[in-house]
Amino acid sequence: TIEEVPKNVSCIMFCILKCFKNLFKPPNISLYFIFMTSKKKEESEEVLPKKEEKETKEHKEPVKAYFSKERVLTESSDNGRELYNQSRYGELLDDGRVQLSLIESLYLAEKKKLVIFDSRNKEINFETLLKKSQKAEPNFWVRYCVFKDIRNRGYIIKTALKFGADFRIYDRGVKPGEDHARWVVFPVHEASTLTWYEFSAKNRVAHSTKKRLRIGCVDDEGDCTYWEVRWLRP
Repeated sequence: TIEEVPKNVSCIMFCILKCFKNLFKPPNISLYFIFMTSKKKEESEEVLPKKEEKETKEHKEPVKAYFSKERVLTESSDNGRELYNQSRYGELLDDGRVQLSLIESLYLAEKKKLVIFDSRNKEINFETLLKKSQKAEPNFWVRYCVFKDIRNRGYIIKTALKFGADFRIYDRGVKPGEDHARWVVFPVHEASTLTWYEFSAKNRVAHSTKKRLRIGCVDDEGDCTYWEVRWLRP
């Protein structure tokens, strides 16, 4: 005869059998994970084209401009005026065009933001514009290297001929007219020399205009190093 199994033993056996059943039960987690992974992949594929469409929409055509008598004038357009309104390139004229300096024009042409034409409506490429600029302005390449480097760092840089300097620089986020420039800059080649009289004259210019003096030193590769000069009282 088979002895009757006690109730507590039968309960333990039932729990063991239930555990084994769950142990060998096909897991649903992997299916859920695969489903969610596939769903996320589909969602990402749907989102990416929208991002590309947005980038294409934000792409702007370069501004057309014309070279005339050692100056560059943009066409009268919203994109042309935006160069002045947002980044203070050039000077805004009454007829809605923007007059750019040769340095500003070369920089914008290198950045593919400006297309320049001559009087015969023939496009002027970067190399041709550089040669014309070097012929028109002495020490142009050294000055351009400093201008380019400062612009790439996010500062607004403008000419400072009325101050007796090459450039004036504004703090980041400050536009001309909102506040005064913080620095005046004199670009020099690393192999050039300055007399003490020339160096002192540059200090006087910065001191009289209440700005800091920076010497932008350009090497043969076009890299720039800056030296800031201040007055010290003994």
